[in-house]
Amino acid sequence: MFYFQQVFNTAMNGIDSGGATSGAVQVAQYVLLASLLFGVYEAWARGGDTHYLGATALRFFAIGLVLINYGSVFRDVNGMFNSVANFIDTTTAGGVDVFGQWMNDLSTYWSNNNGIQALWGLITGAFSGVLESLLLLIGYILFPITYAIFSLLYALYGSILYVVGPFVLALYPAFGFGQLARTYLVNLMIFNAWGLLYSIFGALMAAINMNTVNGVLNSGNFVGAFNGVTGSLLLGLASILLSLCIVLIPFLAKRIVEGDVGQTMTTVARTTLIAAKGMGSLFNRK
Repeated sequence: MFYFQQVFNTAMNGIDSGGATSGAVQVAQYVLLASLLFGVYEAWARGGDTHYLGATALRFFAIGLVLINYGSVFRDVNGMFNSVANFIDTTTAGGVDVFGQWMNDLSTYWSNNNGIQALWGLITGAFSGVLESLLLLIGYILFPITYAIFSLLYALYGSILYVVGPFVLALYPAFGFGQLARTYLVNLMIFNAWGLLYSIFGALMAAINMNTVNGVLNSGNFVGAFNGVTGSLLLGLASILLSLCIVLIPFLAKRIVEGDVGQTMTTVARTTLIAAKGMGSLFNRK
């Protein structure tokens, strides 16, 4: 299980222990009853449309079953996506969290005095040395922060969906308010897609043997780029690109679930190209 999944599970356990989930479900049951009555009124306003009334009753029954076992249903849906993500990670990366392992490797590399030696350029004052040192610091600091923010946002996003879910789903039987429930389901899919994309990125890095610090140092480049730079700088630049991958996950998940795959890939390619050009221009100045 990935670290951000563990954080979210801890958050759900805390929400349940505080009684927030049970309270939300109890209130949602009254909202569900009101939605049923509104649906009956809509059927009457349509001239006694029995088809409309039957659809309302079916929705009421389905949502009622979900609310009775809401905690288990939400966890099962999230667990289903997590199982697929963990399966991808297990079959491609040997069950190792690639991004988490990269952060641990960076910490080990730094603690072996490699990071301190690489900062010598800040003291010498040479442009090339200062540039390398700054990029190194950005990469080493940015990646852990990005990883922590991603885990926090994942837990926050999921917790909001978990708590407000009963209220929104309870509106589903009323066709006039059903769009809110459908929007909630779309957001639920987007949220669960975060873990899938995270594992896919990790699988990609493992497939090209760029999932460890030693692998990158031995190859002398990162995905074919940054040839000829020092090892410390190479790791700093690789960390910046990996941070970019993590940042793109929420945006990619939203666009993919909404079916905007073409524009998504164009956005990713354009963002990567701009980042590569920016780094390349810096090196050309050395």
